[in-house]
Amino acid sequence: MLTLPRRPRRLRASPALRDLVREIRLDPADYVWPLFVSEKVTAPNPVPSMPGVNQWPLDQLLDPVRQAHADGVRSVLLFGIPAHKDEAASGAYAEDGIVQQAVRLLKKALPDLVIITDVCLCEYMSHGHCGITRQVGDHYKIENDASVELLARTALSHAKAGADIVAPSDMMDGRIGALRAALDQAGQSDTILMSYAAKFASAFYGPFRDAGESAPQFGDRRTYQMDAGNLQEALREVELDVEEGADLVMVKPGLAYLDILRAVKETFGLPTAIYNVSGEYAMVKAAAQNGWLDEQTVVMETMTAFKRAGADLVLTYWAHDLVRWLNKGTL
Repeated sequence: MLTLPRRPRRLRASPALRDLVREIRLDPADYVWPLFVSEKVTAPNPVPSMPGVNQWPLDQLLDPVRQAHADGVRSVLLFGIPAHKDEAASGAYAEDGIVQQAVRLLKKALPDLVIITDVCLCEYMSHGHCGITRQVGDHYKIENDASVELLARTALSHAKAGADIVAPSDMMDGRIGALRAALDQAGQSDTILMSYAAKFASAFYGPFRDAGESAPQFGDRRTYQMDAGNLQEALREVELDVEEGADLVMVKPGLAYLDILRAVKETFGLPTAIYNVSGEYAMVKAAAQNGWLDEQTVVMETMTAFKRAGADLVLTYWAHDLVRWLNKGTL
């Protein structure tokens, strides 16, 4: 009997056939739009290193979010930039803090919008670190437990303002358990915890630190963010956060850590997020502006890679653009 060779190319012969057998499909519901809201600006302030990204004043935040929501963006992630910083990060957990005000504003106008808040202290600390610092000789030390107390206060203030999901990004030890306990004890047990569970010390964060005005004033964050060479440690970090009560887990950054994403998803099976970070965004934007890459095609390919590696949701500055492209059926 004659055995004929299979010809996989037959299934690639037309756009309709390729779409028919596509394994990974992109859904507008998968994308979270990070936003920067600032007490220091009175008009949208473009971030030079992140073309298309602005710092928004509170009184002008609603219009872009309302439009994005109408287009299909279902979730946003809020970062706050206070007018004043101090060494106790008091703006992070103030009842009238910039994030707390933004949550109330958006939730009142768009009650079905999923509002996620970044829970960290770096934007509010005068020194830019993610926790309380203490000088030890010529070096500094992050006071873990004291920092966790402030993080719990911050998360609780966000939940009381109406946040659906609080997302601690600090990488302090034990903070997921502390936040879960604080939320539950205050009657906020329905508030979801999304942990930046495997957050690596990365050069890809540079543009974000411009946007969030959160660069450390001394040292770096390598004593609490993870080393890029460690996969097994990442799995241990995620396991601890899952045991302490995380509902969702995140890997950050994105493209250089797809192996971490795959391992986390396969090991734990929880809803898993990936953060398509500022440096990844800025590189593609710069290349596209120079005519070296087609932005939309590259972004779609990147998002497919995240989904293929196991991401259930993607935090990306392209979220609004993505839902518009997907609504047009553009792949």
